Amino acid sequence: MSRSERLLNLLQILRRYRHAVSGQTLADELGIGVRTLYRDIASLKAQGAAIEGGVGVGYIMKPGFMLPPLMFGSVELEALVLGMRLVMERRDSELTQGAQAMLTKISAVLPPPLRRELEVSTLFAGMGQTSTDATAHSGLLRESVRLERKLELSYQTAAGAVSQRTVWPFALAYFERVQVLMCWCELRGAFRNFRTDRINQVVLSTDRYPQSKQALLEEWRRSMPARGITILSETDTGWL
Repeated sequence: MSRSERLLNLLQILRRYRHAVSGQTLADELGIGVRTLYRDIASLKAQGAAIEGGVGVGYIMKPGFMLPPLMFGSVELEALVLGMRLVMERRDSELTQGAQAMLTKISAVLPPPLRRELEVSTLFAGMGQTSTDATAHSGLLRESVRLERKLELSYQTAAGAVSQRTVWPFALAYFERVQVLMCWCELRGAFRNFRTDRINQVVLSTDRYPQSKQALLEEWRRSMPARGITILSETDTGWL
């Protein structure tokens, strides 16, 4: 671990504590000696970190102190780049633009050594088998989840049957080949999962549904305690 990463980790640890913590505890968490810890504390304070306390008293960070912007360790940076590249392969133009813009913004404010790591990253995301039609309504579906608004759907099942549904969308699940809209369905009076590539038409209602999306998600989880999120596997017969 480089010294810069160690200093960042020290700041992260201090943020977790709401009370003064001893230098020995901090040193043990970082795997360093107490004297090294004292030097690191002094370095951070010299750089403007709002750390109070001292030897025999313990250390605490003042509430509201912000960490240096976008300081990442090498592994964190690799995870970020790979995650954004996976998003770019989803064939969703809005998410792709968002991912590209995020990487550009992050690169612009990173210290030069980390910027270099981001720009030369050799972690790539391969193209999956996502249907070209799978994201036709993705922007509107994400908006309905974000705004907690009802949707009017024209939906076609695998057997070809078409039905009209009014649903309360609370989550979108992304898989290699498909996306699934997780909803409460007014027609069935139950939770249902709709493949987005089988949605023929969608209209965003002006009506909000009566529960929050977080409440619906928690209710969905409680209704399936044994299987939880794994109910949404790509071979699940519960998909419509």
